[in-house]
Amino acid sequence: MINMLEYENQMFLEILQEDGLVICAKGLGMETVFTNILKVYSDPGNLVIVLGTIDYDEKYFIDKLKTMNVKSLPKIVTAHNTSNEREIMYLEGGVLFISGRILVVDLLKNRVPLNLVTGILVYRAHGILNSYQEGFALRLYRQKNKTGFIKAFTNSALAFTVGFSQVERVMKTLFVKELYLWPRFHSVVNASLSKHKPEVIELHAKLTHKMQLIQTSLLDLMNFIVKDLKRLNKFLDFDELTVENAIAKKFHKQLQYQLDPIWHQLGSSTKQLIADLKLLGYFLTQLSQENSVAFYASINRLRTMEYAMKGSGWLILDAVDDLFTHAKSRVYNNKNELKPEPCPKWNALNEILGEIRLQINKKKNISDSAKRVLILVYDTRIAVQLKNYLTMGAGQYLLYEAMKYLKKNEIVKPSEKAKDKNGKQDKDSQEKDKEDEEVEDLDSYVLTFSQKPPEEAKQSQDDEENNQTNYFEECSMLADADISSLSSTTDPIVLIQSVKRGGDPMALQRTLQETLPGYIVMYGADISSIRQLEVYQNNNPSISLKIFFLVYGGSVEEQGYLTSLRREKEAFDKLINAKTTMVIPTDQDGKSEVTLTVTPQVEQNTRQGGLEPTPKIIPKVIVDIREFRSELPGLLHKRGIEIEPVTIVVGDYIITPEICVERKSISDLIMSLNSGRLYNQAVSMTRHYAKPMLLIEFDQNKSFCLQGNYYVSRDMKSSDVTSKLQLLTLHFPKLKIVWSPSPQATAQLFEELKEGKPQPDGQTAAQIGLDEDVEDKKSMGEKYNTQIHDFVAKLPGVHTKNLRIILDKGESLDNLVRLSEDELTELLGNKSNAQMLYQALHKKYKPEDTTTSGVSKAVTKVRNKGLFSSIKK
Repeated sequence: MINMLEYENQMFLEILQEDGLVICAKGLGMETVFTNILKVYSDPGNLVIVLGTIDYDEKYFIDKLKTMNVKSLPKIVTAHNTSNEREIMYLEGGVLFISGRILVVDLLKNRVPLNLVTGILVYRAHGILNSYQEGFALRLYRQKNKTGFIKAFTNSALAFTVGFSQVERVMKTLFVKELYLWPRFHSVVNASLSKHKPEVIELHAKLTHKMQLIQTSLLDLMNFIVKDLKRLNKFLDFDELTVENAIAKKFHKQLQYQLDPIWHQLGSSTKQLIADLKLLGYFLTQLSQENSVAFYASINRLRTMEYAMKGSGWLILDAVDDLFTHAKSRVYNNKNELKPEPCPKWNALNEILGEIRLQINKKKNISDSAKRVLILVYDTRIAVQLKNYLTMGAGQYLLYEAMKYLKKNEIVKPSEKAKDKNGKQDKDSQEKDKEDEEVEDLDSYVLTFSQKPPEEAKQSQDDEENNQTNYFEECSMLADADISSLSSTTDPIVLIQSVKRGGDPMALQRTLQETLPGYIVMYGADISSIRQLEVYQNNNPSISLKIFFLVYGGSVEEQGYLTSLRREKEAFDKLINAKTTMVIPTDQDGKSEVTLTVTPQVEQNTRQGGLEPTPKIIPKVIVDIREFRSELPGLLHKRGIEIEPVTIVVGDYIITPEICVERKSISDLIMSLNSGRLYNQAVSMTRHYAKPMLLIEFDQNKSFCLQGNYYVSRDMKSSDVTSKLQLLTLHFPKLKIVWSPSPQATAQLFEELKEGKPQPDGQTAAQIGLDEDVEDKKSMGEKYNTQIHDFVAKLPGVHTKNLRIILDKGESLDNLVRLSEDELTELLGNKSNAQMLYQALHKKYKPEDTTTSGVSKAVTKVRNKGLFSSIKK
């Protein structure tokens, strides 16, 4: 096993002994505990299923088990494995990483030997309420297996603060009764991490005067917007809406989640204010992370007439003028010459690296790994920024950024300073350039990081200060690079890496284990990373780890870090209180024989006398396999309806032999209407089923209204959707449109539709529509002009069988109008259809009061103008 700290060992023993949900603080090494759990069950004699992992997690755990010399490594089950291959993998045993969707289908198809399943491990369990397939799979598993275990893990305590009784609902969905809480302030965690503390040097970089003025302007604007939001919406609960909370991470997601159900009821001013608040919060973050040129270019995009017209009014405030003025002053000096202001953190980082270099030189017989310096940043963008700064120098890098972001006429080469007749600067010029002295000094200092000719480098080594900076010319500079390349060099290395390189949540752990750095620079404050470094130090007590914690003092960055700490502590406090007061049913684990078992109910009839009661047939619904991405199949099963997964061509749900349902979410509905795909689906349903239905299902967390926050494009309106739906109902009178506010309402509707109706047959449903060229139909939207396709499809005599012939051989609408009835008969191969089409194009329908035919005029226009010259794109 991997060596575990005291609290990790206790966490491991608790969850191994008794099923439950483990909620751990971020960065405390939950991955180590999970890896050891996997090692325990990595044996062909067991069959353990792991849910909730992503590709990065699976690769990390398998690699760790390889280093532990585990013979039977976990396997990854994907859609590339056929059903027969998956059945064999289940019978071979061991640990299997599998997605919830694949597992649900295999469970419903009886491909999984549930009597052989040892248990299920759930990773990232906080998302189980939104991971519908995982919850459905656990329910199917617990129905038929009462002895296997369920163990769940998560490191997101904040996820349990949103919603009512969130932790109770999650535990109920997981079928567990025990809750294990491991906050950072836990006594065992404190004692374990206090044994070997790394040396931490906290450095507060000072914001420049111009950055402070910009920060003040942004906070003033956010304060104005918050007050305006509360003034316009007095009846809404905006107690949590403060400037302090607005700068916290994910606050805007929580605000949007709160407002989504009533989004269509909010005025346009309120919606714009919310968008502006999010934008200003983004600018606050950019102020501390981006260079002055990129920040100015980003701010400058607001200075457009278009944004001023749609803005909420804050652009006319004095603080906005100050914002633009100070942002520009960081890039140009008083004479409007390009003189970008470097980030204050760059100078601090420069000093830190110089100090590390001196310390390394003082030590003797130091290992190569101890010479490595790891700089941790927020994301890859900042990693690239620092790499360019350290290799190019501040002046050259900022000039490069100016050429990238600014217009050509905005880049002015600085002229020589104004001098008086005696060759000295005048007083006014000295005062104007006084504020730029710090910039010039920093430029000259940092530029020594760039590569120089050998002679120049040799001369600079005589000077101690230049010798200090030249150290980095000998270093390998890597920014979010492949760690394996480190083994090819023995020189000191400065490694710059984002916390989650490439989206990999295990990136920092991999780097620490593979490089074993002795110096770490925290370029940005991150709770999880700091705790991982504490764990790293205690797992490697022989390394004298030195951490430089670099943050802007008195800034929004520091306040955001402190707010994150406070919110996590409050989340654990709430969980601790919930644990002491929650009431958990004894049968919540689902191990009782009567729990979750769907048994045929018996119809009681008092008039039958002594006759035996007839068993009630379990209702069944045929579900297309692609529909298992949604929550609905699980809700139907929860209501006691048997689910049969089948690959069906026509429809998504077959309720009865007569009722076929095509389910559409709002986004899917809009795309299907625009592409014409819904028309083809309606044709197929009306042809094969007596009662076709179009189910339009809304998100339960959003407004039950087409005017909600559904449209990707601002120029699209709800009237466009409703008008197309009206045309659909006119063209298909048999098609019923059903509106559902949520998946729960849909499940109830399906249950009511099935009452007293015969059950559908899966084999029959799978055969329907196979004779049609489905793939060719799907490609029609790509092959033909969508508008012409829709127009021709609506002409009399045209249907799905001959539509493709017309589009392929009709050449153009102009040519189609000129064809005779015999030529149309030859083209379509059907005299009746040709006659209907010919009459629609040529027959004159005269009104009673006039001899002029509207149809004739329309045909004449087509002939004269020669429009639609090409049917194909």
